[in-house]
Amino acid sequence: MTIKVLFHDNCFDGAASAAVFSRFYREKINQSAQIVYQGLVHKAGAAAIDDSAFTGDENAIVDFRFSQNPRLTWWFDHHQSAFQQAGDEASFRADRSGKKFHDPTRKSCTKYLAEIASSQFGFDSAPMAELIYWGELIDGAQFESPQMAVELKEPALKLMTVLESNKATDFMPKVILDLQTLSLKEIVEKKYVAEAFEPLLERHRRAIEVVRDKVRYENGIVFFDVADEGYDALNKFISYYLYPNARYTVWVGRSPQRAKVSIGCNPWQPHLRQHDLSRIAERYGGGGHPVVAAMSFRSDEIDRAREVASEILSELQH
Repeated sequence: MTIKVLFHDNCFDGAASAAVFSRFYREKINQSAQIVYQGLVHKAGAAAIDDSAFTGDENAIVDFRFSQNPRLTWWFDHHQSAFQQAGDEASFRADRSGKKFHDPTRKSCTKYLAEIASSQFGFDSAPMAELIYWGELIDGAQFESPQMAVELKEPALKLMTVLESNKATDFMPKVILDLQTLSLKEIVEKKYVAEAFEPLLERHRRAIEVVRDKVRYENGIVFFDVADEGYDALNKFISYYLYPNARYTVWVGRSPQRAKVSIGCNPWQPHLRQHDLSRIAERYGGGGHPVVAAMSFRSDEIDRAREVASEILSELQH
């Protein structure tokens, strides 16, 4: 028997959720199941997850939006924007399988999934306590300071950096397998992770300087456009490392695969947030959380991405 696990790609919480789900599934549901992994990414607009993804005898989605596909067996998510297609939420509410779960108040899917697996299925998540702790801290932006988030000294933050940037199709499944049994320190010391991290650390250091050079800071909002420099992913806390008192960040990026607008609020200044960023992103076909969200466009739609960023900047000023 095969179970296909679909997870939020290039995301620490997505990989950690997939690892927790896999260990839970093997220990409490089917020890002999073959588990196959596939990452999911947000694409231009709010397109439904392609039906071709559901190829397992059972199929699970973790840390990603809902699908009405009848082949979906398990679902765990915590995003405010989980229901993007007409009928999604009604389909979820009508489900009586006891295997689909959503709570947009949770900081991470990793901890939420672990608690559901424990309370409803008898799973012992204690051996994965370190991973669950860091999944909650990273996805909930619970860092003690911007310096901690940007200086990347902890093993979990080194792994986060690699996961957010590595596009090799076989990389994430390998990490997910290791996350089920190894400590984070053991994983980042493995050759395939360590060799991936070193050039990314140098790129991260360059990104800090690129942002410093390109940034515009007005009325408590950090804005920068690094599309021409080829960045569509970078450490989302650089803004607050440079501007600790900022309220919001809006930035534009681009890669050969997509153009992107990212928006976020300062997790060290939560009292300054006056907007639900997920709702703003949803208007442009994106999504996320009230405190951080993003919108994707085709790579050749960079002018549209810049127009959207300008509109959002204007909205956040008020």
